[in-house]
Amino acid sequence: MTALFEKDFVEDLLPQKFPFVMVDKMYAYTETTIVTGFEVKSDNIFCADGLFREPGLVEHMAQSVAMHTGYQFYLKQETAPTGYIGSISGIEIKKLPKLGQNIQTTVQILQEFGGITMVDITTTLEGETIASGQMKTVLAK
Repeated sequence: MTALFEKDFVEDLLPQKFPFVMVDKMYAYTETTIVTGFEVKSDNIFCADGLFREPGLVEHMAQSVAMHTGYQFYLKQETAPTGYIGSISGIEIKKLPKLGQNIQTTVQILQEFGGITMVDITTTLEGETIASGQMKTVLAK
């Protein structure tokens, strides 16, 4: 899949800054979905022993949700508010990506109301599901 947007544009849509950016591509966007990507690099703070560790994978998933919100606001030519993880549930991590590998995450918006968003998230590596779960995010007022 070809990325619609790469690192520089993507980073402008996220509140996180280096070294805490865990999304570097956007592949697809609709009002209810986004597909993001990330190449695991050695300078990542969540890499250890040649693997992208669990906290990094969960943060990548959360930033994928933030990317959806950031792009929504970008389309409206407005500044995106900061968001927070309200809750995480049912996270299952089956495999950790290695350095140099590219992961791809699909976020499906289940419900959005009053700045609270419920999502279903699936992360894949070369077509294999390596992580999945649900999150609730909350926009700061």
